[in-house]
Amino acid sequence: MPALTDTQMQAKNPIIGLCQQATFLISAAKVDQCPEDFGHEVAFAGRSNAGKSSALNTLTHASLARTSKTPGRTQLLNFFKLDEERRLVDLPGYGYAKVPIPLKLHWQKHLEAYLGSRECLRGLMLMMDIRKPLTEFDILMLDWSVASEMPMHILLTKADKLAFGAAKNTLLKVRQDIQKGWGDRVSIQLFSAPKRIGIEDAQEVLAQWMQLGEFALPDDEELDA
Repeated sequence: MPALTDTQMQAKNPIIGLCQQATFLISAAKVDQCPEDFGHEVAFAGRSNAGKSSALNTLTHASLARTSKTPGRTQLLNFFKLDEERRLVDLPGYGYAKVPIPLKLHWQKHLEAYLGSRECLRGLMLMMDIRKPLTEFDILMLDWSVASEMPMHILLTKADKLAFGAAKNTLLKVRQDIQKGWGDRVSIQLFSAPKRIGIEDAQEVLAQWMQLGEFALPDDEELDA
């Protein structure tokens, strides 16, 4: 079966066209520096070196987020504009030993403030390295997501680092652990930026949260999500 052209893919999921025109908006060190709180926002979170920036760049077909061999380089809340009402947010990476503790505490304080106060936040994409899932940071984010009733979708990144069978088994095990601990509000999938595994599934979640076309949830369902 021939691969879809860019035009066919955009017709299938309008998030692709929006992402391709994404532009950097602003970096914020604190919540009061964030853009005006309206419209639809989706945040990308992940422990340092979990492949967050690579996933964001792959999903948007753009080099929005700065990737680095040194984990923990994302030190600010970085906002990217899709259109006048929709934004993606690259959140600070956490957990890297070489980052000074005062800086870690600063990031944590302002990440918590953003997550706790942002009215336009529609969902949280959490990146987990498939070889090291459910770290302490991941568990904190899961706890917050469920407590605040914020939709969460997990990308088990670097799925290409495991054989297909092993990756599938890890997905099933992590999904079971999450359902036991946090219920069925959290969705999860395999993902690999270099091998382009799971991109369409993740883009469908983005389109749903961004209320785009056929993927948009009815208003009452969006409120319940």
